Amino acid sequence: MPKTSARLLSLLSLLQARRDWSGALLAERLDVSPRTVRRDVDRLRELGYPVAAMKGPDGGYRLDAGTELPPLLFDDEQAVALAVALQIATASGAGIEEAAARALNTVRQVLPARLRHRVDTLRVTAVDRPESRPGPQVDSGVLMAIGAAVHAREVLRFDYSPVSAPGPAPGPAPGPVRPEAEGETQGAGGRGALPPPPRRVEPHHLVTWGRRWYLVAWDLERGDWRTFRADRIAPRTPTGPRFTPRELPGGSVADFITARFRGTTTATGDGVGGWPCRGEVILSLPAAEVLRHTRDGIVEELGPDRCRLVLGSWSWPGLVAAIGRFDADIEVIGPPELRSAFAQLAARYADAATPPRHP
Repeated sequence: MPKTSARLLSLLSLLQARRDWSGALLAERLDVSPRTVRRDVDRLRELGYPVAAMKGPDGGYRLDAGTELPPLLFDDEQAVALAVALQIATASGAGIEEAAARALNTVRQVLPARLRHRVDTLRVTAVDRPESRPGPQVDSGVLMAIGAAVHAREVLRFDYSPVSAPGPAPGPAPGPVRPEAEGETQGAGGRGALPPPPRRVEPHHLVTWGRRWYLVAWDLERGDWRTFRADRIAPRTPTGPRFTPRELPGGSVADFITARFRGTTTATGDGVGGWPCRGEVILSLPAAEVLRHTRDGIVEELGPDRCRLVLGSWSWPGLVAAIGRFDADIEVIGPPELRSAFAQLAARYADAATPPRHP
């Protein structure tokens, strides 16, 4: 590659790495004079890259967003990461499957031979868990409208459709009401009933959970935090006034969403306190073995083949079933509800093991 072309690619890579660069720092990085940097910037502009000049003692440059998409520059790791992300996007539930496949084909065509081979050998197939009914698809335009309101911090107005049919929500079950049905079901009403008024919320986060998209927002009418399923949202225009974001309970959107799906309002850092039911047992197993199969909870080593386990669940029978999957002797520490649930399931399992009198 000619030296000038190689230097232009290096300059473009630097401009994409951070927002602002001084002319002197670019010259130092490229080992050229500031005058050469100015000439190379002019060449990038001729190629369609919107490089803006900044005023100041030393001057500087910034790669601005343009009205057209110029040729992009990716290093090897970025190109492979982009290809993998586009393959996974086919199972995002955002209605962009076909667009993601076309984008992947476009990226593949412009990759160098060595990278094209790496991408072709790294084929990712995103498979969802089998469900009794297909997952809801969200229109990409709806996601864009919600995302724009979140970014602009503008009140969002939308119609919220009722659940068409009951069905399992993502995450563990059974349990308390999930966020998607948390006061958000609006009855269709009787014949001639007036349609419900549009919801008015301060949108804060657009998140995914279990291949479903949710909006986390402050409901202005109810004066409380709510989570709304994006596939049931029909945004209205125009949006409302700007607002100052409130502090989200739990400190982070991940903690907030986790707590809501556990049926509580707060989450704790240990991954246990947010569950409605929380119990403590001692297992006759090494702590390392229990820890491998415990995503949430606390495991404390008490000896070579003995450990303490603190775990949470939606219900006491569900907690007992989760503890019972460890093939080991169990000593219940508490609370009494956990001990009662063990007795209840023991009787139920004993009945199931008894052959029927009349086969």
